[in-house]
Amino acid sequence: MNEPVRVLVVDDDALVRAGLRMIITTSPDLAVVAEAADGSEVAAAVDTHSPDVVLMDIRMPTLDGLAATELLRARPDPPEVIVLTTFHADAYVLRALRAGASGFLLKDTRPAEILRAITRVAAGEPILSPVVTRQLIAHLTDTGGTARREHARTLLSRLSDREREVAVAVGQGKANIEIGGELFMSVATVKAHVSRILTKLDLNNRTQIALLAHDAELTG
Repeated sequence: MNEPVRVLVVDDDALVRAGLRMIITTSPDLAVVAEAADGSEVAAAVDTHSPDVVLMDIRMPTLDGLAATELLRARPDPPEVIVLTTFHADAYVLRALRAGASGFLLKDTRPAEILRAITRVAAGEPILSPVVTRQLIAHLTDTGGTARREHARTLLSRLSDREREVAVAVGQGKANIEIGGELFMSVATVKAHVSRILTKLDLNNRTQIALLAHDAELTG
C-alpha cells in the first residue's frame, strides 16, 4: 500500500486551516502532517515534516506566500506548492507561478477538486489547465517591460527550432494533442520536447514555459 501524500497547510486564518484539514483527511490517500500560520514558519515545518505538497496562502502578515514559495523552490528537492487565493485574477498568483508554484486554487474550490488537485500535483502534474493558463496570462499584464522580454528571448534562444515551436504553442495555452496535430508529431514526442525544454531552461513545469513565451511576446 502506498504511503499517503503528505500535506502542509499554510494560512494565517485558523478557520481556513481547519476547513482544509477536514477536507484533506476525508481522503485515505492524503494526510495533513503540519500547519503553519505564516510564511516565516514554512521552512522549519518543511524541515521537520517533509511534506510532498504545500497549500500556500498568498497574503500573510510577516512573510507572504510569494516569498515563502520562492524560498522553498530554491531548495534542493523542494515540495510542490499550490497557492491559495480568493481572487481569480490576482497578480500575486502570477508571481507565485513564476516562482515555481505548480498551480493555484481558489479558496471556494469544491472539496473534491481540492483533493484531486493535491493528488495531481504530488504526481508531478501542474494543475493549471491550458485554458486557465491562457485566461490568467490574458488578465494579468505584469510583463516587466523590455528587460523581461529580452531575458525571455535569450532563454528561448537556447532551444532548437522545434523546441521553440512547442514552447510557443504551450504559451498559447494549447494541450499536447493540439500541439501534436499542428506540428505533425505524436503526443509522446510533444511530451518529450516539453521535458527537454524544462531541463534546458531549468523550469519547474509547463506553466513556466507558457509565462516565458508570453514574456517574449511570442504568443500573439
